[in-house]
Amino acid sequence: MSDVSNSPGSRQVIASPAPTGMPLLAAAGIALALAGLVTSLIVTIVGVILAATGFTGWFREVLPREHREEVMVEEPVEEILPERMAVMHLQVGEQGHRARLPLHIHTYSAGIKGGIVGGFVMAALAVVHGIVLHRSPWYTINLLAAAGMPSLAVASAATLAAFSLKAFLVALMIHAVASLIIGLLYGVLLPMLPRYPILLGGIVAPLLWSGLLWSAMNVIDPLVNQRVEWRWFALTQIAFGITAGIVVGRTEKIRTLQHLPFALRSGIEAPGLESEDG
Repeated sequence: MSDVSNSPGSRQVIASPAPTGMPLLAAAGIALALAGLVTSLIVTIVGVILAATGFTGWFREVLPREHREEVMVEEPVEEILPERMAVMHLQVGEQGHRARLPLHIHTYSAGIKGGIVGGFVMAALAVVHGIVLHRSPWYTINLLAAAGMPSLAVASAATLAAFSLKAFLVALMIHAVASLIIGLLYGVLLPMLPRYPILLGGIVAPLLWSGLLWSAMNVIDPLVNQRVEWRWFALTQIAFGITAGIVVGRTEKIRTLQHLPFALRSGIEAPGLESEDG
C-alpha cells in the first residue's frame, strides 16, 4: 500500500507514523529505576512502573499494526529568481564620484600671507587709535601686552602711554601669533563660503568674535575690559578680516586630492595609476 494517496478534488496526503510520547516515558522509567539503586527502593518501584507503562504503550503503537495519521502535503513554493541588473562601475580616480566639498582650496601659505598683511593693517589702526584718543602710539600696544603682563592691567594711563621694550615684545608676540592663526583659519574657511566670502569672513565673523570677546572679557579680566574701546576694537577686527580675506581670495586655488586613487594619495608607487592620471 502506498503511503501517498490522491483523492479527486482534494489535496495530496501522506500517511505518517502517529506521534507518541511512550518512548520518553519508558526512558524516564529506566532512569528512575537505576537512580533508585543508590537512593531509595520507592524510586526504583516508581521507575519500574513507568518503564513498564511506557514499553506497553510503545508496543501497542506499532503492534500488531503501526498507527499512522494522514498529513497534508504542502505544495512547493514557487521559486523567485533574482533579477540581475547591469550597473556602471566607477573607474579608479574617476572625476566627480565624490561629494566632498570644496573641490578647490587655498594653500596654507595663502592663509599665512593674509594673516601677515591683515596684522599690519590692524596694528596700524591700533596705533592711530592710541594717537587720536590717548596722544600716544604705545597706549594700545601696552594694553595688548596686559594680556600677558598683569602689572600693566593696573597701571596708570601715563604708564600705558610710555614706551616699554618688554611690553612691546610681548604685544608683538601676541599679535603675530594671533594674526597667523586667524590667517590660517581664513585660508581654510573661505573656500567653504563660495558666495560672499569677504562679507561673511571680513565683516560677519569679526563682529561675532568681537561680541563674544566683549561678553567674556568682563569675567576674564575686568580691569582690561574697562580700558578697551570696543568700537575701535571691532573696527580693527573688521579691517583685519577684509584685508586677510582679499589677500587670501586673490591667491590661486589648488585642487583637492580626493579624486586621486588611494595609492597615489598615500604615496605608494603605482606606475599604472600615475600614467592614467596623467
